[in-house]
Amino acid sequence: MIILGEDSQRVQDKDAQQYNISAARAVADSVRSTLGPKGMDKMLVSSTGDVTVTNDGVTILTEMDIDNPTAEMIVEVAETQEDEAGDGTTTAVAIAGELLKNAQDLLDQEIHPTAIIKGFHLASEQAREEVDNIAEPVDPDDEALLKKVAETSMTGKGAELEKDVLADLVVRAVQQITVAADDGSHVVDLQNLNIETQTGRSAGDSELLVGAVIDKDPVVDDMPTSFENADTLLLNEAIEVEETDVDTQVSIESPDQLQNFLDQEEEQLKAKVDKIVDSGADVVFCQKGIDDLAQHYLAKEGVLAIRRTKKSDIKFLKNVLGGSVVSDIDSLTAADLGNGSISRDEEDELFYVEGSGDEVHGVTLLLRGSTDHVVDELERGISDAIDVVSTTVSDGRVLAGGGAPEVELASRLRDYADSIEGREQLAVEAFADSLELVPRVLAENAGLDSIDSLVDLRAEHESGDTHAGLDATTGAVTDTFDAGVVEPAHAKEQAVASAAEAANLVLKIDDIISAGDLSTDKEDDQGGPGGAGGMGGMGGMGGMGGAM
Repeated sequence: MIILGEDSQRVQDKDAQQYNISAARAVADSVRSTLGPKGMDKMLVSSTGDVTVTNDGVTILTEMDIDNPTAEMIVEVAETQEDEAGDGTTTAVAIAGELLKNAQDLLDQEIHPTAIIKGFHLASEQAREEVDNIAEPVDPDDEALLKKVAETSMTGKGAELEKDVLADLVVRAVQQITVAADDGSHVVDLQNLNIETQTGRSAGDSELLVGAVIDKDPVVDDMPTSFENADTLLLNEAIEVEETDVDTQVSIESPDQLQNFLDQEEEQLKAKVDKIVDSGADVVFCQKGIDDLAQHYLAKEGVLAIRRTKKSDIKFLKNVLGGSVVSDIDSLTAADLGNGSISRDEEDELFYVEGSGDEVHGVTLLLRGSTDHVVDELERGISDAIDVVSTTVSDGRVLAGGGAPEVELASRLRDYADSIEGREQLAVEAFADSLELVPRVLAENAGLDSIDSLVDLRAEHESGDTHAGLDATTGAVTDTFDAGVVEPAHAKEQAVASAAEAANLVLKIDDIISAGDLSTDKEDDQGGPGGAGGMGGMGGMGGMGGAM
């Protein structure tokens, strides 16, 4: 009986498991070399020729041309890690790949996937409990420790060269937008932090500004550009003649009719400008266009006008200045206006906007770099550092870095495995082995012997030093907490949980039914979905080309 279409493909049992595990491991292997302070970068070239140079795990995985359903599950691990913790994406994906590698060994020993899944789940739960046991508390006002967290996040990325200056900016920025709750916890409102970039200067010239930075020019050069106490209009409507909703034709039979038509358009524009002026607005940030004639009238009235302001900038200006975003000029009143001081830096060609009053918030981190590629990678590194510091302030716990938590968790999981009966014990031990991938890869990427490094780390942890980690610069095992290599505990918990859940999801699949070819390699002659084990070149990951 035929129940599947002619073009459908089906892979079952061990072939399906091998297919899925191979796909997931291929994704994990693609980012392993970026892990740690000595990690390498990837060059990603899009189909349109855009070039991105980065070692940020989630950026690499989302930019890759992945056309494989299992591989996309692993990419989701990175995206979840980025959303929940802000950093640790490469760690989460690498651990997920190693879990599946070790699961393959267990499957080869005829251990049922259900037992492996249960063991991985038990190990994940225990590991998260142990993270809390080995974590160190952190005071949100401890600037020195928070700077270490930021520096650790930036190490190995584009922000590393000026990490002292940038870490200080990151910590001060987060502290500016942190609010203490009634229950003693701290809430970091990232909506009140904006990041702007500018090329042409070094990263060390970056600065933290109270208020907003707008990279726009006034619509007319001779408009005033400095106001101490400006009433400001945020406008989401074009200051132009309104167009009809349908196509229309106007028949003009004489020059007088043409002049009347033009006069009516001019009156409409004049009425809009008069409405703005009557409201008391000194400055207009318009998200849309401004007609040339309206620009003339605004300049004549001494109003500063800036058009085509980004939607995100308008939203942030509302936080900084207060007031409302106006969508209909006819309904504009003085109550809709925000207030603050505005000045223009002619050298940088930027507007600096600072709000007034206690109810307005907002700070801007102005990042500078020599080229567009440098600035883009700097922004990614700073964004991760901000997320990490924010997570640390909100969560209040940190861990020693350099592979120290993974080795300690692995040791404790092996002890825990002794209390587990049945084949799940082997899965817990496999989970512990998988965690030790992190210090091994840190050593490999630093040009060290991974086996020797892991043996030394295990010896230190067995002697009771929970902070013993790998110094990738010297190759020595040291107290990484004292050395300033510090990570947020929440990111580690999330990485362990995400990796385990993704691995279990893949292991639970024993049948793949595809409406079309599972592989994009249509000429594969090995049978099955790209030879099952080969995955047809990762089903589209060939788009990475030489980036692997």
